[in-house]
Amino acid sequence: MPADPRRRVYAAVALLAVSLAALAAVTLAQPNVLVDVLVYRAEGRAVLDGTDLYGFTVTEWDLPATYPPFAALLFVPAAWLPLPVVQTLFAAGNTALLAWLVHLSLRLAGRRTTPAALIAATALGLWLEPVFQTFVFGQINLALTCLVLWDLTRPDGARGKGLAIGVAAGIKLTPAIFAVHLLLTGRVRAGATALAGFVGTAAVGAVVLPDASADFWTRRMFETGRVGKAWIVDNQSLQGLVARLLHTPEPGPWWPVPAAVVGLLGLWLARRAHVRGRTAWGVLIVAGTALLVSPISWSHHWVWCVPLLAVLAAAPPRGRRWPLYATAALLTARTHWLVPHSGDLDLHLPWWQQPLASPYPLLALGLIAYAARRLWEDRRPDHRTPDGPERPVPAPATPGGREGGTAVGGGGSARGGV
Repeated sequence: MPADPRRRVYAAVALLAVSLAALAAVTLAQPNVLVDVLVYRAEGRAVLDGTDLYGFTVTEWDLPATYPPFAALLFVPAAWLPLPVVQTLFAAGNTALLAWLVHLSLRLAGRRTTPAALIAATALGLWLEPVFQTFVFGQINLALTCLVLWDLTRPDGARGKGLAIGVAAGIKLTPAIFAVHLLLTGRVRAGATALAGFVGTAAVGAVVLPDASADFWTRRMFETGRVGKAWIVDNQSLQGLVARLLHTPEPGPWWPVPAAVVGLLGLWLARRAHVRGRTAWGVLIVAGTALLVSPISWSHHWVWCVPLLAVLAAAPPRGRRWPLYATAALLTARTHWLVPHSGDLDLHLPWWQQPLASPYPLLALGLIAYAARRLWEDRRPDHRTPDGPERPVPAPATPGGREGGTAVGGGGSARGGV
């Protein structure tokens, strides 16, 4: 390796070491570090002991199990190991997953990954608020996002394309929207494979845990309040935004009606983006739509910010850079933690604090509006976008080549549950 590239790699490694050390110090200073790992271990233990999977709660916040039974089967190994070992493995695993997500995000954006850029981006990505919260709580968001993005960046026609999306949906229901996206964009085999994979996970859960499966699929998945309070600032979904804006924990039709409109519009725009060759934007629109319409999207669910920043950064220098800088600033500002949110203060915020309390749903709505404008401009045959044409997603050639108060929301926080 030439001297200059080697020095860049050494500098990036040093940056990552410092960043991880700082993250460890900040995380260990938290009063309840990696609290969601306790829920995962309890789920694994319930499987081993044959106890009610959805009947227990852990920690002082009474956090319950909220994922489908298939997820609990995957958590069994966590019940075998001592808690400090499991927490260490989660932290190390999330570090590796973040690096993989950076790689997949650059691939989605049509950029090659160099070792120095990958390591440096991983070091900086640790401090994006959704990523940081994922590390603090010991969440699985990075794993699910990597499964979905890996599948989507494979060539259409690749063997088993869609299966990883189906498995991710079987762990936590939200990724199922990407199977719908595959079907709507004419990739029927991949969409069918995703649905088959999802059904397969449900079948495995039903065979191993029949009672828990019947309980989850007929009752627990519809219990929005089971995961946590939808109106707290932790929840960065459209429902959370509306509840805080109206100062009510029960927004009534003011949430499901806009959510249905946003869901249909988002899927339609994503299809249009794919048809017009803007595959990356189609993926991002689907992710933003899923996070908006999910009843609960805790702030750490928004790790899709990593591919968003990668796509924004991939614009040629002649393009406007302010969307990248503004988005990066918003994702590190943590404004929703700065507004009063103790007790029920989330429901009594004045109008000028509302944008600060809901930065991520506003970002996603802005993304959808931006995509709609760009797609409208692309209809003009003489129009040349400042970003230039979208680069194809590079992937190795293969034979035949070319994701809450319900489990849909999933996830959790110290105030909102897992």
